[in-house]
Amino acid sequence: MLDACLHRPWLAHYDPQVPPRLRYDNVPLYTFLERAAERYPKRLAVRFHNWSATYAQFKMLVDFAAAHLKSLGVRHGDRVAIMLPNSPQALISYWASLKLGAVVVMTNPLYMEKELLHHFTDAGASTLITLDLLWTRIAPLRPRLPGLIRVIVTSMADCLGFPLNLLYRWKTRRQQPVSPIPYDGQSVLPWKELLRRTTPDPAHSVNPHRDMALLQYTGGTTGLPKGAMLTHANLSANAQQCRAILHAVGDHGEVMLGVLPFFHIYGLTVCVNFGTLIGATLLPLPRFDPRETLQTIHNSKPTIFPCAPSIFIAMLQQKKLERYDLSSIRYCISGSAPMPVAVMERFQQLTGAHIVEGYGLTEASPVTHLNPLHGRGKPGSIGVPFPDTDAVIVDMEVGTIPLPPGKIGELVIRGPQVMHGYWKRPDETASTLRNGWLYTGDIATMDEDGYFYIVDRKKDLIITGGYNVYPREIDEVLHEHPAVREAVTVGVPHATRGEIIKAYIVLKEGHSATKADILAFCRQKLASYKVPKQIEFRDELPKTLVGKVLRRALREEETRRGPNTAELEE
Repeated sequence: MLDACLHRPWLAHYDPQVPPRLRYDNVPLYTFLERAAERYPKRLAVRFHNWSATYAQFKMLVDFAAAHLKSLGVRHGDRVAIMLPNSPQALISYWASLKLGAVVVMTNPLYMEKELLHHFTDAGASTLITLDLLWTRIAPLRPRLPGLIRVIVTSMADCLGFPLNLLYRWKTRRQQPVSPIPYDGQSVLPWKELLRRTTPDPAHSVNPHRDMALLQYTGGTTGLPKGAMLTHANLSANAQQCRAILHAVGDHGEVMLGVLPFFHIYGLTVCVNFGTLIGATLLPLPRFDPRETLQTIHNSKPTIFPCAPSIFIAMLQQKKLERYDLSSIRYCISGSAPMPVAVMERFQQLTGAHIVEGYGLTEASPVTHLNPLHGRGKPGSIGVPFPDTDAVIVDMEVGTIPLPPGKIGELVIRGPQVMHGYWKRPDETASTLRNGWLYTGDIATMDEDGYFYIVDRKKDLIITGGYNVYPREIDEVLHEHPAVREAVTVGVPHATRGEIIKAYIVLKEGHSATKADILAFCRQKLASYKVPKQIEFRDELPKTLVGKVLRRALREEETRRGPNTAELEE
């Protein structure tokens, strides 16, 4: 039924350089690195503080690491967990594991005991590559993880040149002493063992369409996180789709700023896979700090800046922003969360950089939509589907009735980047993948031109007074207030009204506003039933590391407080 309604109006709005269909080079992901090293052997692959490596040097390090991992017993199909911040070690571990045909399990370094136990046990990880500073979190779990055969431990000093490596170790010993690590040469090994010179082996034979490259866990909106099974073909296709639609981002020496965490699928695909495909120089940043990021842009002159709305917002708040030269950036690729239109406009006016907003989700490798690079971009829109990617808006009741332009429903997607399913979750796979379509759980609409707009998460819909209210619409209005830095709206249970709208607001530094001010502003721009009933000012909002505000965490706070009986701010 969905196929019968497809007419793909978005194809008419592709840039002339973008074909509607691609001829994919169906190769294992590791081939991206092999080809980059062959084509650009002297071009810098990675620059990290005072350490750098050309593509030829970087591939050699990856080949050494792969050979040593193989000697330790890592085989095709084994799950290798990488629990590292953005760093050369994270990149080397990733490519070395792929070369062996192993399955990478990217792991958030901020995970705590319960999350780590689920993550490693569910994935069946036999190898973990992690940081010495995280050892105190890993060591107590080892008796409860019998399948975790070996742990390889590195330090941030291992990826710094002299004298920063010595200074880092000295500073760490003074500020945060590292617990002694019981290296035994078999189950616990130092990172340096992987980089000893040895004879590299050929890459393991991989079937791109059948073999998993990545077991990427979702954020777990409800319940425990699920592992999305992404094959070499899924990830390779998505990187090639990025290259096609970002046609002006070429292989002539781009410099990619890697502030998005690589353990998140957005940062991994856009910064690492796509970056390597085009032979870009990658600048990894272990964490996002606004001033450090601005200084890196000023000094290192990146040309491509993949980021998230929270990053834009934080940078715009810096008092001395005008002192930094940001002119090297040609394109900012924004995703992971809706970009408030007011924020996008302010950043473009300030820097001159062109912001291209898109959309994706873990289950689709992740990118499925992007505004045209040089063609018509529509503020507030996630753009048009990628080549070979179909998208339809369907009803939210049964999910089989296609809706016409302008109608709100659930976004469903089909394309070569869509996962093969959830790891060991056949029932959830069946409910998410239906007849070849991925049901995203996002509420959206498509206009007559084929541009899509995310209205909200299906699970975030607020039903108040019999009306359906989409929080993002209220968020957009709140962001227009001159004193508001960040804002998010949620539906919270109320003792007498069932569910009410509550807004959480972070004010800009040096600005002030009262609850009455905010409510009066909202009444000018929203129907009365959409105006928040409660306002709470905060110093910060809970977020994921890629900038998604955790509405779920705010709702859980309200639930823990018990029934909301507070006076409504009307």
